[in-house]
Amino acid sequence: MSQAPGRKPRVVLGVGGGIAAYKACEVLRGLTESGHDVRVVPTDAALNFVGAATFEALSGHPVHTGVFSDVPSVQHVRIGHEADLVLVVPATADLLARAAHGRADDLLTGTLLMARCPVAFFPAMHTEMWQHPATRDNVALLRSRGLVVTEPDSGRLTGVDSGPGRLADPREIVDLAKLLLAAPDALPRDLEGLRVVVSAGGTREPLDPVRYLGNRSSGKQGYALARVAAQRGADVTLVAAHTVDLPGPAGATVRHVSTAEQLAEAVRAEAERADVVVMAAAVADFRPASRAEHKIKKTDDGGAPTVDLVRNPDILAGLVENRRPDQIVVGFAAETGDAGGDVLHHARAKLKRKGADLLVVNAVGEGKAFEVEDNSGWLLGADGTEVPIPFGAKAQLAAAVWDAVASLRKTQGG
Repeated sequence: MSQAPGRKPRVVLGVGGGIAAYKACEVLRGLTESGHDVRVVPTDAALNFVGAATFEALSGHPVHTGVFSDVPSVQHVRIGHEADLVLVVPATADLLARAAHGRADDLLTGTLLMARCPVAFFPAMHTEMWQHPATRDNVALLRSRGLVVTEPDSGRLTGVDSGPGRLADPREIVDLAKLLLAAPDALPRDLEGLRVVVSAGGTREPLDPVRYLGNRSSGKQGYALARVAAQRGADVTLVAAHTVDLPGPAGATVRHVSTAEQLAEAVRAEAERADVVVMAAAVADFRPASRAEHKIKKTDDGGAPTVDLVRNPDILAGLVENRRPDQIVVGFAAETGDAGGDVLHHARAKLKRKGADLLVVNAVGEGKAFEVEDNSGWLLGADGTEVPIPFGAKAQLAAAVWDAVASLRKTQGG
């Protein structure tokens, strides 16, 4: 349903009966603190893990589980009908099964049947349950109806078990929720079967055991690209240089590197089997010609050492030169205008020089692109197209990039 101007987005947070239910409190907090009106609808089983009072205190709304609570307001109809987004965190195997088969035996499943807004399930269960044919069939059925069922994370489960089935990090869930509110069709399963490599973060080039040459990249844009690609069905490897404290994208494999040479080696190795390579990392153009074995000390004469620099490998150009005919390469350009031309002038020249299929252009400067939550820019194509990307969350820019990649693959017959 459409949202009235000035009204807070209305989010229904369904909570299933699994141990990960406690993480729903972090999702709830993240949404309310970012200006969303959240109504929590748990199952009876969920209240064995987190009490109703906790959800009520954090949301400011009463919490009910049954269709016979507050009968005059007809909650099982009204809550879903008024929602702008429904999230289920965690979505247990039982809850996925009940939703897939149209059950309406409690307030949450009744709400799911009433909702005409985007609905997203965030699974959490043991690996064997997630991989069971019954669960896989239920997930496929829900996705076939246009509902979003995300890929879970992989890691420590209850007890000593570990594997796929862990709930995605609450920060990731909040980011994807905001994406679906801004762009309800942002997570189609249109990248299934594709092998994708994404680089992220900023490289660090050691000067001595203490100091390095680096840049201000937080890695947030690269992580958003990997996160959205994984939830659109791709097999994603993220090659991450230094980043801020970011949760690994659920459903993606992460390789950590430090220097430009390490990043080049890792990306080249992963690119050999990739269908799409996205170079979002901020790679240092230069590195010290030599690294001091000991910390460089200040001298009494007040002088400063001279640092000789050498060029780092041009990773993007190398990828383009060695790509397969059916491989798509996407570059990123962080640009500033100068006496020689504006941002787009330099970006067009870079796209021509590098030979990438697509180039994402960001204007950088104080409070732009680096170390911030939002982004904007342009998407330039090798065919001469130039599409502006409006200001918004970095996940929205990521979705726009993958839309362009999916469209390009269709054009190429992929």
